[in-house]
Amino acid sequence: MNILFIMYDQLRFDYLSCAGHPHLKTPHFDRVADMGVRFTNAYVQSPICGASRMCFYTGRYASSHGAQWNGFPLRVGEQTLGDHLRSTGMDCWLIGKTHMKADAAGMARLGLAPDSLIGARQAECGFDSWIRDDGLWGYGPDGYYDEKRSPYNEYLKSKGYDGENPWADYANAGISDDQIASGWMFRNADKPANIREEDSETPWLTSETIAFMDQAKGPWCAHVSYIKPHWPYIVPAPYHDMFGKDHVPEAKRHNVERDTPHPVFGAYMENKIAQAFQRDEVREKVIPAYMGLIKQCDDQLGRLLSHLEQTDKLKDTMIVLTADHGDYLGDHWLGEKDLFHEQSVKVPMIIFDPRDTADSTRGTTCDALVESIDLAATFVEAAGGVVPDHIIEGRSLLPWLRGETPEWRAFAISEYDYSATPQAVKLGVSPRDARLFMVFDGRYKMMHAEGGFRPMLFDLQNDPDEFEDLAKGDAHGEVLDRMYGMLAQWGRRMSQRVTRSEQDIIAMRGASGRKGILPFLYDGSEVPEELTETYRGPVRQTYTSD
Repeated sequence: MNILFIMYDQLRFDYLSCAGHPHLKTPHFDRVADMGVRFTNAYVQSPICGASRMCFYTGRYASSHGAQWNGFPLRVGEQTLGDHLRSTGMDCWLIGKTHMKADAAGMARLGLAPDSLIGARQAECGFDSWIRDDGLWGYGPDGYYDEKRSPYNEYLKSKGYDGENPWADYANAGISDDQIASGWMFRNADKPANIREEDSETPWLTSETIAFMDQAKGPWCAHVSYIKPHWPYIVPAPYHDMFGKDHVPEAKRHNVERDTPHPVFGAYMENKIAQAFQRDEVREKVIPAYMGLIKQCDDQLGRLLSHLEQTDKLKDTMIVLTADHGDYLGDHWLGEKDLFHEQSVKVPMIIFDPRDTADSTRGTTCDALVESIDLAATFVEAAGGVVPDHIIEGRSLLPWLRGETPEWRAFAISEYDYSATPQAVKLGVSPRDARLFMVFDGRYKMMHAEGGFRPMLFDLQNDPDEFEDLAKGDAHGEVLDRMYGMLAQWGRRMSQRVTRSEQDIIAMRGASGRKGILPFLYDGSEVPEELTETYRGPVRQTYTSD
């Protein structure tokens, strides 16, 4: 069996028709949901691109692997999906984005050449790279945001788009009075991108995926990682005007949120992203474009499904659809992601398993508390391997796909390190203390903030919109104590003993005794005779004077 692991960047869990969106129709996402299981309570382990992806790729929490912010390197030696799957005989390929930063210093320390096979895999988050494109080819007075070569830019140049950076000038810009109307400016979000639709980013990566599948020899796992619907929010025709102001929902925000807010929440509500999305004219431009980007993603998913059918590979391919985090879009007075409201930390997750063992759950939903790190464990088991649970901290989802009800986690965790942000500076918080933790038990969601701040607490059963911060008062101390108990339980997890499994340790017990290491004995009767046999018997030579 092959695994098609598709990730969409910044795709909200509720912007699919199978998740109940009132205007956006996504028939191909819906089709995969009808073929498999849609997990309705899937949470990422960090609501920021790089850290979240490293959790997906390692199957470990952010504080376990340490790459907790964009540009924080994933340390050399951290095992990833590629390492685990190759040990089962399955290749693991990248097509698109990882947002991974290589640990160049660690590689140099160990003498790993970047152009060697192992060095290249270390630099690509464990994947063999079919094509990597992280998708943000911005450039300014100090040069490019991403200094690597852009394969997408090279593709555009081969198609006749001129200039040094057609990603910025064409794929992510429209036209206004014969001038470039950059997608970086929200006022341009309703303009069609100045590019042929088939040359835009999402179709381009779909074509690369089809080319990969046509030449691949199984079994393989292909991580197809789209940059969209991540900003810049601009989309080519005909998707640019499929939706309008009438399709923009009222923002889910309440004035009570601005009344003595948690200091971290307050700082984020005051940043420039939030201030932009607090303007109705921004939401009325951006959200239709965001929906158009998703509609294009759905159409390109349809291309992939059709190709799998035409090549008779659908019956042998597990399909996984998910996202690295969501997008506030003005809800809770915020834009982007970063904090732990549902719009940011909850993601779509749909899994189609073609095997007969999954027949009983096709077209169903599962409301178990799922974490993004569960996919690594799922893929290892699906590939026929044994999940190394001393390394991978997630749990396989295959029992849910088979219709079983396994013993499961009682709470989900997410972490956010905001030490590199202006909010940390504004709050005067040291990098060591600029850390947030979410604990969610299916009803209550708590945010703990290091640095001496109070927590936040929401009751999603009675307040599903997460407006009323119950931790502002003192009436929920018992709930907070229970949630802190869960956080403490999670904090005591065994996360760094990755070189010895439980089975290894059990096998080690008593091994030294069988190799003649027998300390603390009085006369030897304390252990089986066979262990002392080599230390008994007549003296062969005498060197003492007695």
